[in-house]
Amino acid sequence: MDGLFVFDEASKNNPRVEEWMADHHGDLGKLARQWFNVMRSCGDNVSEVLHDGHPTACVDQVAFAYVNAFKAHVNVGFFRGAEINDPSGLLEGTGKYMRHVKLRPGVAVDEPALTQLIITAYDDMLARL
Repeated sequence: MDGLFVFDEASKNNPRVEEWMADHHGDLGKLARQWFNVMRSCGDNVSEVLHDGHPTACVDQVAFAYVNAFKAHVNVGFFRGAEINDPSGLLEGTGKYMRHVKLRPGVAVDEPALTQLIITAYDDMLARL
């Protein structure tokens, strides 16, 4: 499990994640909740943790994706995003492993493509385990 983020404290319906969601109102909070719910729906083995102050989705205890709200945008991020297929070219970033998609209220996003990225990240992490 080289280079993977493992969180022993990850759990279903993590209360700290729920608190984060409750604290993020308005359009940014709505975007974060929408896409985190897509992560949650990937499989029965999805758990969650608040990592570095943002909701993180895990396959069992291994992180595959996260959401984070900033002043003007939301990031939907992927822990091994540099290694997953992105045929629509949504991913941004230059790190060794991580990539993200920036979402802004009122700016259209290719929802099927982003949903597929989330599923791809989940499937990729599942295969690594």
